[in-house]
Amino acid sequence: MKILVVDDHPLVRDAIASLLAQLDSTMTVLQASECASALALVRAHSDIDLVVLDLHLPGTRGFDALDLLRLEQPAMPVVILSMAHDRATVLRAIKHGAMGFIPKLAAKDVILNAARLVLSGGVYLPPEAIADGDGRLAESIDRIPPQQGPRSQSELALTRRQGQVLALVMEGKSNKEICRVLGLAERTVKVHVTAVLNALAVSTRTQAVIAASRLGLTAEQLLAGDELIS
Repeated sequence: MKILVVDDHPLVRDAIASLLAQLDSTMTVLQASECASALALVRAHSDIDLVVLDLHLPGTRGFDALDLLRLEQPAMPVVILSMAHDRATVLRAIKHGAMGFIPKLAAKDVILNAARLVLSGGVYLPPEAIADGDGRLAESIDRIPPQQGPRSQSELALTRRQGQVLALVMEGKSNKEICRVLGLAERTVKVHVTAVLNALAVSTRTQAVIAASRLGLTAEQLLAGDELIS
């Protein structure tokens, strides 16, 4: 397993790296202090399982680093680690493609469990940002529309294998779990996940599940090789 931690504060970066190393005995934790070096590491290590990203990096503004990482590797999950974790910031991060948002002041167990959840294909949201007087953050995320995506099943041109990968994503399985189920190499699975995201015109696995559901697709239908999938 391989994780990239991107933060410009050495003490914070080292502390998070040491903590995440506890997730797996074979864990490799890479570190970067700014966006350019993070992108270089992502290009050099296509097998990174998770990127933990600080929002405020030198040389970038706001969500620029997140956007660049998502553009470089659409299927690579990114979790934001930030001091700011108000509802608007969390929602904006999810809209930009983050798979989770962890407050920097969160307890060690919370950070570890959040990382485990995202690595398994889920989305982590801080409880204090989910509920407020205006409703629930999760409901807002569900309302994020896929932009210029397919309007019907017949417009979704996926191969049978890509359909199977989408089905397993809909079941919440991680890339490693998909590898085991389908007997594929992890690099191949990542290629298929990227193709699925592109076909649905979305940037995250969560949005892919939402978009597929809106098209009336089910995991059972996809695994069976529905005839509407080319």
